[in-house]
Amino acid sequence: MLDFIYYPVSGIMWVWHWLFSHVTPNSPGGDGIAWALSVVFLVFTLRAILYKPFVKQIRTTKKMQEINPQLQAIRKKYAKDRVKMTEEMQKLQKEHGFNPMLGCLPMLLQIPVFIGLFHVLRSFNRMGTGMGQLGMSAAETRSQGNYVFSAEQVQNFLDARLFGVPLSSYLVEPATEFQAFVEPGSPIDFTRPQIAFVVIPMMIVASIATHLNSRASVARQPEAALENPQTRMMNNLALYVFPIGILVTGPFFPVAILLYWMSNNIWTYGQQHIVFGHIAKEEEEAKLLKQEKLKANAPKPGARPDRKKKPAATNTNGADSTNVYLSKDGSSDKAGTDGVDADASPDESTTAAADTGAGAKPKPGQKPTRPGAGAAPGKKQNHNRGSRSTAKRGNKRGGKR
Repeated sequence: MLDFIYYPVSGIMWVWHWLFSHVTPNSPGGDGIAWALSVVFLVFTLRAILYKPFVKQIRTTKKMQEINPQLQAIRKKYAKDRVKMTEEMQKLQKEHGFNPMLGCLPMLLQIPVFIGLFHVLRSFNRMGTGMGQLGMSAAETRSQGNYVFSAEQVQNFLDARLFGVPLSSYLVEPATEFQAFVEPGSPIDFTRPQIAFVVIPMMIVASIATHLNSRASVARQPEAALENPQTRMMNNLALYVFPIGILVTGPFFPVAILLYWMSNNIWTYGQQHIVFGHIAKEEEEAKLLKQEKLKANAPKPGARPDRKKKPAATNTNGADSTNVYLSKDGSSDKAGTDGVDADASPDESTTAAADTGAGAKPKPGQKPTRPGAGAAPGKKQNHNRGSRSTAKRGNKRGGKR
């Protein structure tokens, strides 16, 4: 049913056993060291394959912690509209590149690997009658292959001993199945207390290692994440429930499975240290780079900030709002910022004033240009003075008469 899992797992284990069987001496009861190392390096191989998904899991977890306050705000805002809440949460996750599946992927991938290894190890001894067992006799189980392993390799595995006990034996295994670990007609060369002497310390070590790994992971979580009830629940499961679960289920696990669990925790501890250290280094470099950019963009000490000048205002006709006014001596004064030079001649100033319009306000102390002023203000002013003189002379003559 799950042959697509069993064959790859047994294949990787076969490769490592073939390698270590050529570099390690045989133990008195078989090649126990080679088989134990093949299990350990099977774990390392599978965890190396899952290294990149593990890194993505860590990054995904950190992103989830960063956007968690926004997620909580969405939950509070749309508490009565579950559909809208889901849409807004998915939108927020998409904006930040957050994929919830990546956070669970490494753990999900390890589950079939664990099940596959558990089944392959138990299939070396098929005398059992439980789930996945065939109820064979001792002679039959020793003469049957196990997926990629030949019948000869099955016999070698059953005869192998680690600390004096078979690798696929477990603490609560029925005594009737012990016969598969020796040649037909030979006496059993191990006891149940010997199995307990090997299994119980391995159970304790695996449980403590699981707790320490979980503790190291929780210690790296920010305080904001620890306030989340779901996060606290998952942390409690990882810190206490899973380690206790190993102690409870340990008697049902073969020696090789406990060896797998211990090796897996050793790899996880080292991998977490490397990955978290690398991510912390990246975050520190990004922080320093940001500070350098802010420092480079900041004004130097004593320097005035660079303020852009406002553009000159324009009137409704599109012309610059510059007005020229005439002084008493006929020269031109400039009001505004653009358009007419203050040193221009009177004729030019008058023309500019006519172009800009007669409705402009004069500067303080200046007389506004009167509508209809000619091109020669001086002459006009002289003409006015002459008219006034003639009028005065006329009045005098009239008075004499």
